[in-house]
Amino acid sequence: MSGRQKALLGLLAVLLVALFVVAVGAGGGDRGDPDARHGLVDRLGALGGERAAVDPATVSADCLVEAGRLVFSGGCVLRVADPGGLRTLVLRSAARFTVVAPAPGDADLTIRDEVEPAPDGTGAVAKVAVDQATEVGVRCPGLGSCTVVVATS
Repeated sequence: MSGRQKALLGLLAVLLVALFVVAVGAGGGDRGDPDARHGLVDRLGALGGERAAVDPATVSADCLVEAGRLVFSGGCVLRVADPGGLRTLVLRSAARFTVVAPAPGDADLTIRDEVEPAPDGTGAVAKVAVDQATEVGVRCPGLGSCTVVVATS
């Protein structure tokens, strides 16, 4: 190996170590907090704009529907018609609830999230990405009844 090749190899090693140090240092204590995105991620997300919400009229359910509200004890299955592209299913409730939904695209993954009411009293909100006709499960904790609304925002 020539001296020039050794120098390039050494420079490459220093560059890789520097990139590793920057990558490790960039991860803060906000791991797992989806609202804690910063910098470039926020700017790139802003370029895409806000994703359109699923039209509530395209959602049916196997539980009681009263005045546009889903009322159930235990669980309920929502059936979302094909939205024709990537949309957001917005579910709102005054109380805690759990959502179980398949990941969008061809991913063989099921997402489960327990949604808590916000500290400011605005209630619990779940946003589920939907890109095709799908079923979304909603469960209420304990033995009481739940009321969930399919919202537009």
